[in-house]
Amino acid sequence: MRLRRRTLALAVVAATAGLTLTSAPAFARPEPPTHIAPLGPDFLWGVAASGFQSEGHAPDSNWSRYAASGKTEDTYRDSIDFYDRFESDIQLARQLGVKVYRIGIEWARVQPQPGVWDEDGLRFYDKVIGAIEAAGMRPMLTIDHWVYPGWEADRGGWNRPGMVDDWMANARTVVDRYASGNPLWVTFNEPAMYMINEVRLGILPATSVPIMQDRIAQAHNAIYDYIHQVQPGAMVTSNVAYLPTAEDLVNGPLLGRIAAKLDYIGIDYYYGVSPDAMTSGSLSEMWKNPLQADGIYYALDHYSRAYPGKPLYIVENGMPTEDGKPRADGYTRADDLRDTVYWVQRAKADGMNVIGYNYWSLTDNYEWGSYTPRFGLYTVDVKTDPALTRRPTDAVPAYTEITGAGGVPAGYHPTRDPKTCSLVDAPSSCADPVTLPH
Repeated sequence: MRLRRRTLALAVVAATAGLTLTSAPAFARPEPPTHIAPLGPDFLWGVAASGFQSEGHAPDSNWSRYAASGKTEDTYRDSIDFYDRFESDIQLARQLGVKVYRIGIEWARVQPQPGVWDEDGLRFYDKVIGAIEAAGMRPMLTIDHWVYPGWEADRGGWNRPGMVDDWMANARTVVDRYASGNPLWVTFNEPAMYMINEVRLGILPATSVPIMQDRIAQAHNAIYDYIHQVQPGAMVTSNVAYLPTAEDLVNGPLLGRIAAKLDYIGIDYYYGVSPDAMTSGSLSEMWKNPLQADGIYYALDHYSRAYPGKPLYIVENGMPTEDGKPRADGYTRADDLRDTVYWVQRAKADGMNVIGYNYWSLTDNYEWGSYTPRFGLYTVDVKTDPALTRRPTDAVPAYTEITGAGGVPAGYHPTRDPKTCSLVDAPSSCADPVTLPH
């Protein structure tokens, strides 16, 4: 999450360097309805988290080493200790009424040494997945959320040709163990951000980014085939971090390599960009970045047109605050959530094949070097509260109402008007912008 600072800068550069609107295709957007329909009983409401960011008790990995290096804002400690508190956290998710709980299976926890599998680590995930299923939710399992074992880092990580074979050995072990429960799958979380991360940490030379991209594509395509052998009818994706103004430039090359092996398009959407907000976002403090709830409509529209008919799933969406304090722009977590869901309902009403939405995240966690950015429905003050108390934000009752009703009420009116000529997807939004009913 923290790395989106750099991508916002990249987006702004791309916008000022090469954005043209003259070739925008013709759009015929439906008139805004006065009342919007709920998303229906089959829609997958969920929450999302990653392993390293929330589990604590971290085994040796590339990221545990970096967090202990003194180069991060905060040391890791035990994060929010999901490792010991998963049962109560899963019950919090159940009380929200969600159907999906996304977690990561940490490679470093289940394979501490080359060729050595830790049954205790695997049994931990057995218990977590069992608790998710017992609570009436479907697991969404992420195989790689930017973290790999320390011994793999010693070997050179993604800069080494044998990384793909090692990665596949772990992935096949995970699939063999958990495919029978019919989980949803995410192979690689935000691959473009993963590559930027490796360069930023000094693990991968910038010149080797194309090599890592090739290896990720190879690994994704291979494990996709394997998942479908073990779990016929599986739903598999690799989610993208949607980058306003630069989406196709940054995420397009890899997607082109794996598009034939994506059962749904997984989209992570957080920030928007519009002409009147080009300089209002902070590149170092995420809670100052411009939020744009209607931008999620354009992100869905972008991929609906790129992959007609392909199911679309918002794998991550949320709002950052600074240590849980109110945002300077006055946006509350509940209002941002309701506004965002309104635009997801609008996208569905306009014919986009949206099948699910995950809130990032159930609780606050370790945002890749810092506990200051808070994204949780439940806030947790790691730095000052030894009890790691889960305190509900105003978005908890809001999300509970949303999941119970299948969306916001039919006559809901967003708290903020849509942006004129949003740069989330400029050709679409400038040629035929979404509007609100009068």
